[in-house]
Amino acid sequence: MEAPPLTADHAFINSTVHSMYELVVAIPGSTLAYNYLKTSYQDDPFRIALELFLVFFALRYMLSKKYKPHDNAVKLTEKEVDELVEEWQPEALVPKLSSFDQFNLDKTPLIVGAQSAKTKVAGHSKPLMNLATVNYLNLVASDTIRQKAIATLKEYGVGTCGPPGFYGTLDIHMQLERDIARFLGTDEAIIYAQDFSAISSVIPAFAKRGDVLVVDDGVGFALQKGVQISRSNIRWYKHNDMNDLERVLNDIQIDTLRNKKRLTRRFIVTEALSSNYGDVVPLTTLLELKKKFKYRLILDESHSIGVLGRRGAGACDHFGVDAKEVDMIIGSMAALCSSGGFCAGSVEIVDHQRLSGSAYCFSASLPAMLTIAASEAINMISQQPHMLRDLRERVQAFRHTLAHKTLDGLIDMESSSSSPDAAIVPFFHIRLKPTYLTARAMTTREEEERLLQEVVDECASQGVLVTRAKYVNDQERALPRPSIKIHLTAGLSKKENDKAATIVKSALTKVLSAKWKK
Repeated sequence: MEAPPLTADHAFINSTVHSMYELVVAIPGSTLAYNYLKTSYQDDPFRIALELFLVFFALRYMLSKKYKPHDNAVKLTEKEVDELVEEWQPEALVPKLSSFDQFNLDKTPLIVGAQSAKTKVAGHSKPLMNLATVNYLNLVASDTIRQKAIATLKEYGVGTCGPPGFYGTLDIHMQLERDIARFLGTDEAIIYAQDFSAISSVIPAFAKRGDVLVVDDGVGFALQKGVQISRSNIRWYKHNDMNDLERVLNDIQIDTLRNKKRLTRRFIVTEALSSNYGDVVPLTTLLELKKKFKYRLILDESHSIGVLGRRGAGACDHFGVDAKEVDMIIGSMAALCSSGGFCAGSVEIVDHQRLSGSAYCFSASLPAMLTIAASEAINMISQQPHMLRDLRERVQAFRHTLAHKTLDGLIDMESSSSSPDAAIVPFFHIRLKPTYLTARAMTTREEEERLLQEVVDECASQGVLVTRAKYVNDQERALPRPSIKIHLTAGLSKKENDKAATIVKSALTKVLSAKWKK
């Protein structure tokens, strides 16, 4: 059968296709491309379709109109711009203070001159006996420390202007690290320029996402931030309750075995001397649980160094425990007449922080004069044990005065005077009894704070400086109840200490009894 004759249209199409074919063939490499497309289509038609789609998309993108910012912006006249500028009101850099915030600001005392056991406060003609700072051993009055700090200032200048790992480490920094390690009984120590960032930096340096932190629910704000920044799995146990700690550790162990979880780093985190409650951790039992469940222990000695123990070397010294049994001892150097923080432990623990402790790597190192002050303070504590005896005498006498029966229905003293460690803890919280608050129909925290401030003001009017405990209310995990925090000091003589205790007792009785009668 013969093929039908080609029409004019068919002939045009054939000639066009033939011409295009010859044009394509004339392009170098076109034969290879044609064979590739043909083979690809036969073996994987979806692939060639996808590739063609991507080619067309790329061509469309390159040929499309370019976007320019503000193409659709409304064009304003100069008059309209001026009117908008006149109407604009900037937002305040800080929110307006509430009445309670303004109250706190107004009640903040202004210390005039140098810090001391009897300090000058604006608005008072005579110096006030200072029970509001951590000058437990009255080291701020040491002329030896002052003279050495002045000499160091003249030799080294004000600051190092650089982080320790760059050019901020001085010979006296290394000496202070050796002094701290020797004083605590550890292999090595590392110092930080800020105490808050030291505590909240050490924990994230060792604990990462997926690790387990078992934390006392009464720890202070710095430790709370440290465990939060680490992003580890956090489990809380009741404050200083070793039975509850054992329960939590058992639950974690059972959960790990049941769900076949991978082994991760695990730490117990607590304070040797609680900043919020003033009681001492039962370290011996804690170490037994640490060894039983194979955890590492991070112990915050911020409030116990220079205070607890026969030598003032902290909780390990107090319980007669080898400090090397505690994996990491961290703390503040505020009680050492200085600033900054430290971490003491094994060589590996310290060396790891020199590269991974964020506050150590990225913050300027501790000023030289503060470094030498801390070293000299450690030497003084070691060589003058009578300072600890004097402090403990002041603590016992002060507590005895406040334990008077006239205050039984009004206040609680934490830690309790019945605690065996109460006689050696140089600070405590005075909190209103719940029964007193109920009888006075006080239902809000602000009412309680304002009443305690009246006691503070009454103490100041009679010559004693005390303060309410301050918290970051909206960020605390378990916000402690309002309190007056008393810090005792060996800087006051026995007579002055007894007088201060009597004034505090009198102020509590006067203010709270007056409110009770109303």
